[in-house]
Amino acid sequence: QVQLVESGGGLVQAGGSLTLSCAASGRTFSSYAMGWFRQAPGKEREFVAAIHWSGGNRYYGDSVKGRFTISRDNAKNTVYLQMNSLKPEDTAVYYCTASTSWPLRSRYLEAWGQGTLVTVSS
Repeated sequence: QVQLVESGGGLVQAGGSLTLSCAASGRTFSSYAMGWFRQAPGKEREFVAAIHWSGGNRYYGDSVKGRFTISRDNAKNTVYLQMNSLKPEDTAVYYCTASTSWPLRSRYLEAWGQGTLVTVSS
């Protein structure tokens, strides 16, 4: 099974940018589709973005389309989330996940990271 560790969270002003990273170890990273989810206080976990194991296909949640970009580097076993034009409502703990399915299906999400907190101030 793959192990995931997120990093890159922090405090940023509205309109700013931040890049999250998720480093994987264990099973072959390139065999997994990867995704980002987030969970704000008092809310359910929300899908943010996903990327195919090849990196050739990706899709996004409606709330982040046009602002966030997911990418991966299979040589570095890392997936990234570039976040631009951040809004206070983007404040959440961001989690990466590894999936054996494409598109992502909850029953095929094999691993989760511990999360990294992003706080966007107004």
